[in-house]
Amino acid sequence: MLILSNSEPEIGAEPRGDATSFRAAAFGGSPSHVPTTATPVIEERWMRAVALGAQGRYSAARAELAVVNRSGPRGVWASLAASTEASFLRQLGWHRAAAVHDGRALAAIAGIAIDTRSVESGLRLVEARCDALTGLAADALGRGRLAQAHRLLERCSEVLARPRWGDNELHGEDGLLRQRIRLSWVTAETALASGDFETARVFADRAATASDAFASVRHQVKSDLIRAAALTDAPDRTPALELATEVCGRAAVHSLIPLQWAASMLLVGLGAGAGAERMRDECATAVARGGGRFATIRP
Repeated sequence: MLILSNSEPEIGAEPRGDATSFRAAAFGGSPSHVPTTATPVIEERWMRAVALGAQGRYSAARAELAVVNRSGPRGVWASLAASTEASFLRQLGWHRAAAVHDGRALAAIAGIAIDTRSVESGLRLVEARCDALTGLAADALGRGRLAQAHRLLERCSEVLARPRWGDNELHGEDGLLRQRIRLSWVTAETALASGDFETARVFADRAATASDAFASVRHQVKSDLIRAAALTDAPDRTPALELATEVCGRAAVHSLIPLQWAASMLLVGLGAGAGAERMRDECATAVARGGGRFATIRP
């Protein structure tokens, strides 16, 4: 159960000693252990929202985003919160609604110049911009707009490819690995939608390698899920079945219910049988309990 203080502390304080636990839940090795500590730090509130959403606990995650939006400064944090809300909607199949939030995410940082005196603030701005662009690309993909998805992915690639300024390396691999992983995910998914399984495998493998370096269980699981999907064109579907089954198990162990649901959906499509269908239905029920509602019609 999410435990918060009765009165909200002032948002924007410096990270506290337990900041690593928030990061481990959202982007590290402990996605099933979401900290319940009341925190005044906006980044920690955002990371808790990310981690809760990854577990399919959408109502609790949106409560965290509401705090970020209410208490945080406009600009980058508003952008990251909007992109996060968009990702929740996209997971549930609401691509049109997600595009509205991703559009807001991009608009929130429009015209903001990179502060060349601070690598940290510069990285955060690039992070937000890339999240919005890859989100919009995924939204377009979900609505069958492949050309638009390609254009948005190209824009994101250009942002990540810009050279450093001054003596500061803004675009180091370590600082923007998450953005590179997301770019590879959506590029692979766009290739799959185009029937280009070879390109999909290249980018899925690239995402898996980057995810290992990033050391995020959630990113590793999703990368392997896309790798499994990229194997489904082979005459022998055994490798795809085996990898999807492994992904489903890992997602379950780490309480990543939306990814477990997606993996079970892939297994059903591969003809895995009644067990996969039962798992799909159980995951859908868990998502509903957490405040998620799957799209029943094409958005």
